[in-house]
Amino acid sequence: MSLAQLISHLDQQRDLIRATNLARFFKTGKGEYGEGDQFLGLIVPQIREAVRLYWREISFSDLDELLASPYHEHRLTGLLILVKQYEKGDDGIKKSIYDFYLAHLTRINNWDLVDLSAPNIVGDYLSTHPRNILYHYARSPHLWTRRIAILSTFAFIRARDYADSLAIAEILLHDPHDLIHKAAGWMLREIGNRDLPTLFSFLDQHATVMPRTMLRYAIEKLEPTKRQHYMMLK
Repeated sequence: MSLAQLISHLDQQRDLIRATNLARFFKTGKGEYGEGDQFLGLIVPQIREAVRLYWREISFSDLDELLASPYHEHRLTGLLILVKQYEKGDDGIKKSIYDFYLAHLTRINNWDLVDLSAPNIVGDYLSTHPRNILYHYARSPHLWTRRIAILSTFAFIRARDYADSLAIAEILLHDPHDLIHKAAGWMLREIGNRDLPTLFSFLDQHATVMPRTMLRYAIEKLEPTKRQHYMMLK
């Protein structure tokens, strides 16, 4: 099954009404974070079905073409194929996919593309390798690279390893973009789901300067009196 067959499989499910709604949802207007992105109108289960059918046959050159596509769903399909190939690969394949992913960061250019791929490729790979690159990415001028930095640490959080997530969240305390505030707050909340004292320690130190959105996401699962306590510090 070829790349042409995969693209045909996706394109045959085009839904113009849903495409219009998705373009609005993912903020594709002039000056918005997804400016210029184009949609076929597919939903994620349709994309995952295509991944299930085609992931074994798709090469790096095919993936390069998918990631170069103007269509959001083509890029998401490519990334989810990478995730699947990474999961099934040996150490050499994992390294090659990690390197390929980092070489295509400019094409991973919306929040769902980051969130569905970065923890499973970058995060997983760096779980057993030096993580300095994430600190470089956290200071990038590129919005989605910064989101990759913090979302990649989800893999560490799942292993109850919180140090890098906390350090990168601290770097991002003064980030200008709401999508970074949401991502960092989400990772802090995930830490709290596993280790409340660690979350409280971070909040006690930083709640007064955290962006309100980051704080709201971080404390979302706390009991009401705790949430009120931290919101009153703002």
